[in-house]
Amino acid sequence: MGQRKKFDKAFKEQVVLRILANESTVGDVAKELDIHHTTVRDWVRTYKRDGEGAFPGSGNLKPEDEEMRKLRKQLVDLKEENEILKKAAAYFAKNLK
Repeated sequence: MGQRKKFDKAFKEQVVLRILANESTVGDVAKELDIHHTTVRDWVRTYKRDGEGAFPGSGNLKPEDEEMRKLRKQLVDLKEENEILKKAAAYFAKNLK
């Protein structure tokens, strides 16, 4: 089984921009770079959908996904704080009687 090729964001963007500028076709670029045409086609689709946020890299998230992750964490933290405050209110209400 062959080693999987890895390409950085700049390389992918360069390839996609070349295709979008009608300098080459997906098939021509794929043959030239010895990459399967569906890989190149997927790069073009991703770039058209996400623009500059496309190809964030391994382990990185697109800006909107990163924002969503932060908001979900904040929601969990706030729910936890809310539960603590409910328990504290119940404790103090019980002791005041």
